[in-house]
Amino acid sequence: MSNTPKHPKALPYLFFSEMWERFGYYLMIGIFLLYLKNVEHGFAMTNSEASDLYGTFIALVFLTPFIGGLIADRYWGYRRSVIIGGIMMGLGYCLMAVHSLPVLYVSMALVIFGNGFFKPNISTLLGNLYNTPEFIKRKDEGYNIFYMGINVGAFICNFFSAAIIIIWGWKYAFVAAGIGMFVGVIIFMLGTKHYAYGDVRKPMTKEDMPFSRIVLTIFVPAIIAGILGWIIPNNIFGSDSTDAFIFACLPVIYFYASLYFRAEASEKRPIAALLAIFAAVVMFWAVFKQNGTALTIWADNFTDRQVSGTTGDVFRGLKQAEDVTYKKDSVNLYDGLFRIQKKDGIVIKEYNYPAYFKNVKPENLPADGGKATLWSTPISQSINPGWVILLTPLVLAFFAFLRKKNKEPSTATKIAFGLFISALSVLVMVAAVYVSGNGAEKASVWWLMGTYGVVTIGELLLSPMGLSLVSKLSPVRLTSLMMGGWFLATSIGNKLSGILATMWDGYENKANFYWVNFVLLMIATFIIFGMLKWLNRIMKEKGVS
Repeated sequence: MSNTPKHPKALPYLFFSEMWERFGYYLMIGIFLLYLKNVEHGFAMTNSEASDLYGTFIALVFLTPFIGGLIADRYWGYRRSVIIGGIMMGLGYCLMAVHSLPVLYVSMALVIFGNGFFKPNISTLLGNLYNTPEFIKRKDEGYNIFYMGINVGAFICNFFSAAIIIIWGWKYAFVAAGIGMFVGVIIFMLGTKHYAYGDVRKPMTKEDMPFSRIVLTIFVPAIIAGILGWIIPNNIFGSDSTDAFIFACLPVIYFYASLYFRAEASEKRPIAALLAIFAAVVMFWAVFKQNGTALTIWADNFTDRQVSGTTGDVFRGLKQAEDVTYKKDSVNLYDGLFRIQKKDGIVIKEYNYPAYFKNVKPENLPADGGKATLWSTPISQSINPGWVILLTPLVLAFFAFLRKKNKEPSTATKIAFGLFISALSVLVMVAAVYVSGNGAEKASVWWLMGTYGVVTIGELLLSPMGLSLVSKLSPVRLTSLMMGGWFLATSIGNKLSGILATMWDGYENKANFYWVNFVLLMIATFIIFGMLKWLNRIMKEKGVS
């Protein structure tokens, strides 16, 4: 029997570092939209305002890996970049506990740049550890296990945030996110000796653009373009932040396109394949990342969250639910539970959001002055990672079975089917809208469970496979930079998700909102299937599958 381990010794350290990092990030992002909309403790933003800021935030969080990957490749190395990024993110989460809009923007900036250093480089480091003869064939499996760590953190964090908010308040939930991040950094530092052979800076070649030139030709134009986008009157894409983001992305997109034209002949086709994949998966993230906006609004406002009897007692005991008082006249009178702010006779904001009882069946309403026990909305953010934890072993076993029969599909094929299955998940929400009478009545939580379950299968075929594909196809000297390109595509998709979510209130029939999402995903699906033979041929030339 061979004594060779199945996976590198560093994998457990990377697994738990990423688990705690994602604990902090998803705890913060799981309550971010609700916090922005909260009148008493947050910033009293409308759905549209909160979705726009949320979309811009998560877009920038995944845009900075371009910078972090580049600096790690050229100067800092991966270990140092991960540690610095993690500390910045932890400080950013803790600062969100300060209720001040300027401080919120500072904390968001720390998270944005911290993630830029952390996210691409821990993923690249993992890929480098598998680039040895004994581990290379298990790279996809390694990324799936690593992805499990992400989702364990994402699953447990929302139960903590719900309890902390109920017991102590919002600010302590943000501090808990910071503590989680710092725990992840400590675990990473404890395992640093196991990463040494994977932490190798790549020598520059004549095709590489010097960093000073990148600053002058990419960063400076991106900043100038972003400022122009912000100050241009009559928003082109709906808001100043959206215009600024799209304008700022143009120089970065140009940079990635130029990599193809400057590359050596042997590198052109793999780079072209990666750029094509990046373009297609933008639509996946545009729909998937609505878990923090449109799906959170659906969970908060349109999902039956009442629990009673023993179940209610258990939820209250675990601090995962709280009692809400029903006032019969408050729906019609602009005071009490549903006070509404008016300006010049126009309703602009709703206080004490959500107005939970507005679409509850009359027979399910408590008596006037009675209480209903509602499970906390942030818990809905644990449905997706819960499915990931349950389904990952099944997906791994399925592909292991196909591998034994020499029928395992290529990584590109998995991504194509991931897009198609994700499109099917949107149809579950279309059905939920019809069953609930377009939100006139509360929908069962099983609709949320169903849509998350289907999209999770698509996610497992796409997200970890995308990371694996970047590691397989990237020229060695550009691995972390191309990983930054993957996150650039994620960033653009994230911003598009925010743009789509700002349209939520504009759709009288919410089913049409989801039909738009379905069409976008199907377009991406047709594109990737159309390129599949070409992609598989390139992978075969590269000697990977």
